[in-house]
Amino acid sequence: MAERVLRGVAAAAGLALGPVWVHQGDAPAPAASSAAGDPGAERRRFQEAVAAVDRDLERLQAGADPQAREILGAHRLMLADPELHNLVEAGIARGLGAEAAVQEATEQLAALLAGLDDPYLRERAADVRDVGRRLVAALAGRAVGLRLEAPAVVVARDLAPTDTIGVDRRLLLGIVTEQGGPTSHTAILARSWGIPAVVGVPGVLEQVQDGMTVAVDGDAGAVVLEPAPETVQRLEERLRAQAEARAREQAEAGLPAETPDGRRVELAGNAKVPGDVAAAVERGAEAIGLLRSEFLFMGRSAPPDEEEQYQAYAEALRLAGGRRVIIRTLDIGGDKGVPYLGLPREENPFLGVRALRLCFRRPDLFQTQLRALLRAGVHGRLAVMFPMVSTLDDLRQARAALEEARAALAAAGIPHALAPEVGIMIEVPSAALIAHHLAREVDFFSIGTNDLVQYTLAVDRGHPELTGLYQPSHPAVLRLIDEVVRAAHGAGKWVGVCGEMAGDPLGALLLLGLGVDELSMSPPALPAVRRLVRAVPFREAEALARQALACSTAAEVEALVRPVLERVAAG
Repeated sequence: MAERVLRGVAAAAGLALGPVWVHQGDAPAPAASSAAGDPGAERRRFQEAVAAVDRDLERLQAGADPQAREILGAHRLMLADPELHNLVEAGIARGLGAEAAVQEATEQLAALLAGLDDPYLRERAADVRDVGRRLVAALAGRAVGLRLEAPAVVVARDLAPTDTIGVDRRLLLGIVTEQGGPTSHTAILARSWGIPAVVGVPGVLEQVQDGMTVAVDGDAGAVVLEPAPETVQRLEERLRAQAEARAREQAEAGLPAETPDGRRVELAGNAKVPGDVAAAVERGAEAIGLLRSEFLFMGRSAPPDEEEQYQAYAEALRLAGGRRVIIRTLDIGGDKGVPYLGLPREENPFLGVRALRLCFRRPDLFQTQLRALLRAGVHGRLAVMFPMVSTLDDLRQARAALEEARAALAAAGIPHALAPEVGIMIEVPSAALIAHHLAREVDFFSIGTNDLVQYTLAVDRGHPELTGLYQPSHPAVLRLIDEVVRAAHGAGKWVGVCGEMAGDPLGALLLLGLGVDELSMSPPALPAVRRLVRAVPFREAEALARQALACSTAAEVEALVRPVLERVAAG
């Protein structure tokens, strides 16, 4: 059969070559339209299934790595979700059997998530369906999951994270699915484990069979069916180079990000969920420069309580192993579609009631989060960061709220962090321009370049027709960053950057030269930035940054920096 190439979405980098193992998935159990017995018996069957699935997830959790443990923990929370239980009970009360009630309830919750704008939260719909699938299997007395017996590339319509967590990773060469996206838990696990994955490959199941040789290119988002001998030879050469690069990366992960002339920069990782902390640490992150807290608030009908938030933040701090973890307070607005907040649709939600502005209007939400953060602080090195600060009054009001939460915990005798570091995001031009005032009342700044660029250049960074105008290296942006760094250092405070600019070699080199103390980025970007910092003397980077500040366009800045990047790449 001639070689064929199928295209999908690159979900986890790397290359795999091997035989196909087709995972057909678990056949759905027949869902009776009415209860076979009385409603009480169906409710008992449901509760017994919940207990059985929870025991199974707990068993998987006990032997899992930190990333997988976090995902399984999230599934156990879904399993215990009162809303799920209420929906199932309501279905049984209407005469449905337990299986049908579970399927109806999980599909209803999954549809709610699937309708959200945020791609990460949309992917959680698959996790809800996985919980439902496991419950239905338990009700029917069936086993679920992958059962590999030899090394193979798994091809499936979709894979639930609990399928992949239980498999012997030495046998899992690569993953190809017809459905799913790069933010699915299966994709997240594949990236964490270093297993190449391509998702969203239309019709792949119709074109493969068990034992067929395939290549998975997780960098290009390509799947090669029955590769020709010359293609196999090229792929094997790439596999050898990939193994060498991985060995080099592992060897360098413990090296400090220090320039040849002794300038030390802290390299940190960004995290969307606590489980991402483990992936960052594995790649050599010295800290977590940004842990977003929005994952706790999205895709549900009521806000998380203090205990749920405390458990999540504490887990992140434990996974960090004593490294500093900067947790950003709720940064959400009318664009996110969170019904229980009752936020009206705004013409421009990025300039509306969001982040601190929302928290000040909802002190109940804010105090619950701040109490949970302070309680979690006893489990590690906590730093609290407030987003979207645009005035000194914003900062003072936020700090007063934090002190109110601390005083309440102290009065109740509840253990908590007594004096965590407190910082703010610099992402609004007004904050950059009064940074010398703000610096006196914080422990650190973290520059959020994604929004700083957007607000400074008046460009929607997600607008497909304006991508060329979104320029992180624009001299206007660089001058604001320079202003912030000077203000922070003048007050004896440190300053980091947690936007995408920090993980881009061109941006990282400019930030190094501007004197930034910490660069926080997506974990996969850490090795390349570490090599860059170790290759370029600070004196050279500083001179380059000074020249960049004098440029008049982003194109001039990039032309200035590119030769240095090319020299470093050439070794």
